[in-house]
Amino acid sequence: MKVLVLGGYGNFGARICRALSSDVDIELLVAGRDVSRALALAQELGPRATGLALDQSRSDLAERLASLGVELVVHTAGPFQAQSYTVAAAAAAARAHYLDLADGRRFVCDFPMAVDAAFRRAGRTAISGASTVPALSSAVIDALCAGWQRIDRIAICIAPAQTAPRGDATLAGVLSYCGEGVSVWLDGRWQVRRGWGGLHEEHFVRMRSRRSALCDIPDLELFPSRYAVRDRVVFRAAVEVGLSQRILALLAAMRAIRIIPPPSRWARALNRVGWLFDPFGSGLGGMVVRVSGCDGQGSDTSAAWHIAADNDHGPEIPCMAAVLLTRRLARGSPLPVGAFTAAGQLTLADFEPEFARWHMQADIEETSSHAVA
Repeated sequence: MKVLVLGGYGNFGARICRALSSDVDIELLVAGRDVSRALALAQELGPRATGLALDQSRSDLAERLASLGVELVVHTAGPFQAQSYTVAAAAAAARAHYLDLADGRRFVCDFPMAVDAAFRRAGRTAISGASTVPALSSAVIDALCAGWQRIDRIAICIAPAQTAPRGDATLAGVLSYCGEGVSVWLDGRWQVRRGWGGLHEEHFVRMRSRRSALCDIPDLELFPSRYAVRDRVVFRAAVEVGLSQRILALLAAMRAIRIIPPPSRWARALNRVGWLFDPFGSGLGGMVVRVSGCDGQGSDTSAAWHIAADNDHGPEIPCMAAVLLTRRLARGSPLPVGAFTAAGQLTLADFEPEFARWHMQADIEETSSHAVA
């Protein structure tokens, strides 16, 4: 299968390209606006990789994909929060499958309705959010809650390592809702809370506790209906250095009263300044998913799944779903025709070999009382 990774030399794109480059079922195209970076990575990856220039904004994108014989587009060129579905539409027109790493709430949640008809006409598969959320997060919940009668609460927290590589586009995405109103399912109804506000102490099995803050991601909208959650669904992020978390909370408070412009415009500068905090952090990051509800025997129960990634390997996690789905397509395994979010497309067992590859450690905690905040 000829696979084109758009943004293939970026923070996540390069990781996906490296993971796929040794696969004998895949011919890899490393694509993006900077042809020198694309060519350099392709040369590093070996004979089954080719670098080329490709601008996602060009009007003849579909024709270009078709002329290259692309069979799958993996779109990693974020941020996705303000993007349209141009790349997905071009992939459908070129009769190619499509995956993306989008974490933008509206982009992912509206994706099926926006492009499903085009992919059904093309007889191809399109999946948005093939990343940590909602691909991995839903796989974890499906595993933890198998056989449960009811889910009352879901709380997810991602805790990146301070020294792990950060892309400007990723930071721009997470800053896009800093200080903005975020619609959250709380107390069985939709309520608005401040993005990067509401600091909460988060506990982990293999990491020190951190303070976390609310983030706006697709899970907040997808999971209340997908899992018929009674009480709440929350998602937080916990940066490692406490001062950084307080600075983000301060920016959120200032933006909420409109005394500063959107902080996302400072993403590049803030990313550079962020390296100053590296001596106070580490290469250890992770994630926790907590659920509570009623198990198959009718008893109140709760469970938590933790993963810890050391040696700055945490950024591999957002790439795993796209790698797994690409391999599945390349081997001819069927995926449903049409456009979908990544929720439920993979199981936790699918991810486990990838966790082992990077020496990541997972833990499950189960209790008989509600402990999800």
